[in-house]
Amino acid sequence: MRTSKIITLWLIALVLLAGSFSGGLLVGWGMPNHANSDTGLSLPALFQESSSKQASNREELFAPFWQAWDIVHDQYVEQPVNDETMMQGAIEGMLQSLGDPHTSYMNPDQYRQQNMPLQGEYEGIGAWVDITGDYLKIVSPMPGSPAEKAGLKPEDQVIAIDGEDMTGLDGNLVLRQVLGPAGTRITLTIRREGLENPFDVTIERQKIIVPSAGGKMLDGNIAYIQLFTFGEESAKELREKIQELMKNNPTGMILDLRNNGGGYLTTAVKVVSEFIPGNKIAMYEEMGDGKRQSFQTTRGGLATDIPLVVLVNEGTASASEITAGAIQDYQRGQLVGSKTYGKGSVQNWIPLDNEQGAIRVTIARWLTPNERQINKIGLTPDVEVKFTEEDYKAGRDPQLEKALELLQDN
Repeated sequence: MRTSKIITLWLIALVLLAGSFSGGLLVGWGMPNHANSDTGLSLPALFQESSSKQASNREELFAPFWQAWDIVHDQYVEQPVNDETMMQGAIEGMLQSLGDPHTSYMNPDQYRQQNMPLQGEYEGIGAWVDITGDYLKIVSPMPGSPAEKAGLKPEDQVIAIDGEDMTGLDGNLVLRQVLGPAGTRITLTIRREGLENPFDVTIERQKIIVPSAGGKMLDGNIAYIQLFTFGEESAKELREKIQELMKNNPTGMILDLRNNGGGYLTTAVKVVSEFIPGNKIAMYEEMGDGKRQSFQTTRGGLATDIPLVVLVNEGTASASEITAGAIQDYQRGQLVGSKTYGKGSVQNWIPLDNEQGAIRVTIARWLTPNERQINKIGLTPDVEVKFTEEDYKAGRDPQLEKALELLQDN
């Protein structure tokens, strides 16, 4: 089936929404029904024509492949070879040859693990990660998760697991070692920028339930809402939280998108619609052939007029950046914090036949309403405020304090 689920990533979770983060926005689960999605996305004719041309000479093109296949079966010393493993390796190598870290193959086991966060819960340490670099990198820990309680931070690199060096290992394989049954313990060796030496963190895995939204009233009659992810129920939960807090007649509102690893594009558009009036461009999607599709806000937003500040940091990614970018472009509110992650590509997850896993293919980039490209760039806040290690240890939140100051002076 083809859903409208667009996961930034995300790059999706450690249990991470590793696929969401490593892959940016995700557009679907099956190419055949791609054009029928409620996002309106469709394959460009250019792609279809290209596929047709390639099919005409496929037999000639793949002659060396089958020759190599036969040589392995006839001459390789360790027999019998595993045909299924060879087939999966061929797909993986084909996609790696494109040179795009977000286009990749997931074997059946990896695909099942990548889907776990989409089911709302899983077992792991609770962090969004990026699997595309030299080492598994923490994008952001989930609020209240074992990863957060252990002090893991955005940009932390996992260089060893239980004493085993992870240098040179594929990020998916490293991720699989981090995931595990609730109640088991894992020791991660972390490299953190600014620290001379790596250090070990021992974490007990738990059953992770991905949260959506929370909020409360702060001093000065300011409404505070934290959006943790952009899942299926996030827009609904956000709206309910806004309704609840608006009963207090707040004089301003803070939307906290820090360490939000993103999620579904359709959810992002709904979230933007709560803060920006209807019939405005929420984002553009740009395909490989240059064609663009716009996504517009809907009417009925509950917080389109209230003074607004959005908190962002290096863990703000994908769908979170769509939301923050739209608010910034329309000057609807100020962004406060540090530069965001910079994840602006769109992926399609396509399950393969016979339960042979799936491939994730980058098919587009997204742009802000002002046509800004943020991939590998990120969003620069209107007001940059550092959040240091000393602040964290002392229980201070200078970014939140600045947001309150701006709204109270408004």
